[in-house]
Amino acid sequence: MIEAIVGAMRSAAGVHILDTTSDADHHRSVVTLVGTPEAVEAAMFAAIRQAADLIDMTQHQGEHPRLGATDVVPFVPIRDVTMDDCVAIAQRLGQRVGAELGIPVFLYEFAATQPERSNLADLRNAHFQYEQLKEAIAVDPARMPDFGPAQLGTAGATIIGARPPLVAYNVYLSTGDVSIANKIARAVRHSNGGLRFVKAAGFLVEGQAQVSMNLTDYRRTPVARVMELIRREAARYGVAVTTSELIGLAPQEFFVDAARWHLQLDKFMPDQILEYRIQQAEAAEAALVAAEPPIPEDAARPVLTVVPPAAAPETFVAAVAAGKPTPGGGAVAALVGALGAALAEMVAQVTVGKKRYAAVEETMQAIAAAAAMLRAPLLDAIDEDSASFEGVLEALRLPKDDPARAAAIQAATVHAADVPLNVARLALEAMRLAEQVATHGNINAASDAATAALMGLAAVESAAMNVRTNAVNLDDAQLAMRLCHDASALVESARAIRDAVMQTVEERAGLG
Repeated sequence: MIEAIVGAMRSAAGVHILDTTSDADHHRSVVTLVGTPEAVEAAMFAAIRQAADLIDMTQHQGEHPRLGATDVVPFVPIRDVTMDDCVAIAQRLGQRVGAELGIPVFLYEFAATQPERSNLADLRNAHFQYEQLKEAIAVDPARMPDFGPAQLGTAGATIIGARPPLVAYNVYLSTGDVSIANKIARAVRHSNGGLRFVKAAGFLVEGQAQVSMNLTDYRRTPVARVMELIRREAARYGVAVTTSELIGLAPQEFFVDAARWHLQLDKFMPDQILEYRIQQAEAAEAALVAAEPPIPEDAARPVLTVVPPAAAPETFVAAVAAGKPTPGGGAVAALVGALGAALAEMVAQVTVGKKRYAAVEETMQAIAAAAAMLRAPLLDAIDEDSASFEGVLEALRLPKDDPARAAAIQAATVHAADVPLNVARLALEAMRLAEQVATHGNINAASDAATAALMGLAAVESAAMNVRTNAVNLDDAQLAMRLCHDASALVESARAIRDAVMQTVEERAGLG
């Protein structure tokens, strides 16, 4: 279902899906996409229409409050766009959704038409959601929508707005008592006298109490301050923080600020980060290259000096061959996925700056940036996969009479399945980029685009196999079925992209 909705976004416009996160307990998915204002607006209308066809709110239940199948659509200015532009998009989309789809629309944050609708929590919260709105929308003037009919169908209502970037951040506690999470959330959130720019609520997720938060201005209320307050409040009730998670994406500055606070790096400057310096050096080098005479359009692909491989690949390959469980197939899948993303990025890069491909210049630049963003989490997943397997082994080593052993094994197994599932998703995204560069990129690099797709398919299928292998060891049959279903859907999509890319490359390169 989620794949169908995300697919509708892609088919409607040239947007880049950066992340898709789903949670069974919250019964909620968050999709992060970027693109031009026109593309994002078209993609979101297609998504809302598809969600309305697939999701019946009368049958929907979950921990998180909600008003509709497409619950909240925030437009966030990132680059080359203003907040006013985002407000205009929200208004246009809201009017179209109300008129064409018959879905009630409420505008919020900077797009709000009424001051009391600026805060999302005033429109939708644990005490007022789909079921309550269904009764109130036609009789309570305060609940009249900004666009669309004053009645709810099976798709519910949609909240659309414009706002600055926020970070969705969850903290898990060492207890299943959700009342403790609620008390901590009350102490943390601003509306109850807690920290400014923090919205929080308590939930029960997979048997563990969770403090779920939106940090609406992480610059003015840093996450380190939030976490310290949660730890202190948790200690009051005799519990501890076990882990935390991000929902979707967060700016790099978010992590840098946390590191600066916890490490007490008072004199730290951002340009002390190695990768920043490398990027600056590469940018300077690129500027020099751009000043050189252009290569003729009919020239063959340049022959580059072959640089001997670094020791890291040899070390990794030797580690795989060493006869130990890790690194194994999951780690290799992550590496192969990263290579696929890197090849897609390379094809985009060799297309940029060529007069013949001027019409797709901006598209190729965006693809190169998106591929670069995919490489990092795929490379991180190499170690994550090995660590998740070690986590399963550690749980299995617990004494068999330990009452926590069974739960520990199941939790570790779920994590061991989630890691390759995420690898498969990321590798599929890299394949989608490969498909675009195969279709529109430099014809001299068509075989590289094909190789990128083949690498991506290998990563998706290998990762999916690891998901299935772990899923069979889960006691929760419904969760196991969902994991296997998600993995199979990713494989099916990957195979379709592989076929499309190979056909495109063979036609463009005259290999048929």
